[in-house]
Amino acid sequence: MLHYLIRRLMIAIPSLLGISVILFTVLALAPGDPFEELATNPAVPPDVRAHLRASLGLDDPIHLRYISWLTAMLRGEWGFSFVSRIPVEQLILQRLPTTVAVIGASQILALAIALPVGVYAATRPYSIFDQIANTLAFVGFSLPTFFTGLLLILLFSIQLDWLPFVFRTSIEATGWRWWWEMVRQSIMPVAVLGLFQGAAWTRFVRSAVLDVVRLDHVTTARSKGLPESRVTMRHVVRNAMIPVVTLVALQMPAVFGGAIVTEQIFRVPGIGSLLISAILANDTPVIMAVTFVFAGLVIFFNLLADVLYGWLDPRISYR
Repeated sequence: MLHYLIRRLMIAIPSLLGISVILFTVLALAPGDPFEELATNPAVPPDVRAHLRASLGLDDPIHLRYISWLTAMLRGEWGFSFVSRIPVEQLILQRLPTTVAVIGASQILALAIALPVGVYAATRPYSIFDQIANTLAFVGFSLPTFFTGLLLILLFSIQLDWLPFVFRTSIEATGWRWWWEMVRQSIMPVAVLGLFQGAAWTRFVRSAVLDVVRLDHVTTARSKGLPESRVTMRHVVRNAMIPVVTLVALQMPAVFGGAIVTEQIFRVPGIGSLLISAILANDTPVIMAVTFVFAGLVIFFNLLADVLYGWLDPRISYR
């Protein structure tokens, strides 16, 4: 297992380097100037603007700028934000826990919906429950997250006044009251992402379980007189989870993309909203760092999926 993880990490390093090269080149060739505000500010002399550009290497060739950025990243120096003048790593560390908490809770909710509903619908195909589950699943993943988020705001925040629609970082409460307020303002962002992913995964879980139910080893287990619940959980669900794990890992980029939109709707101070504000302000160091963190998280989840394969299917060997 250890040698396998080392090999996968060695493969991940060129992937991250390739992603960083593409991102840096695209941002360098994109229109706009991060010092456009200084250029139009008459209070800043031209020689000061030129000195700032030279100190940051903005007039150097792209390959030299990339090497300088990569060297600084390897040293742990992610640069400073052009807008807030705050170290980029400090900005990310302030917002990353919120994004990870929202995404993690939403994925738990999605799995809590998709696994039992998909398995139960597959074990009773074409029943009333299966038809209702399929219909709701189609509706769930057909609606975009921004539309679902607005519907929840209109219903639970404006009409019923049950939940806050703006995520607040400063809550004037302590102890259990603080935790309760955090849960209340996290319900709608988590529900939007979790219901969307859960609807898509329900269809996939149902399809995977239906494929496994027809296999010979399941028929043999039933012929031995094993209870149906044990046949389903031990011989069907575990084998059906292998493609589901693959789907979850491959959909992580879409999950992070949906989190960016959801954070904008509910004003969640996460890394997604940081990325949007940095793009609008042409804050290149922040954009590079945030997208690099996203890429690292996606590769990490794919590595985690590979490790789970061995637990789900003992036939898989890590050699």
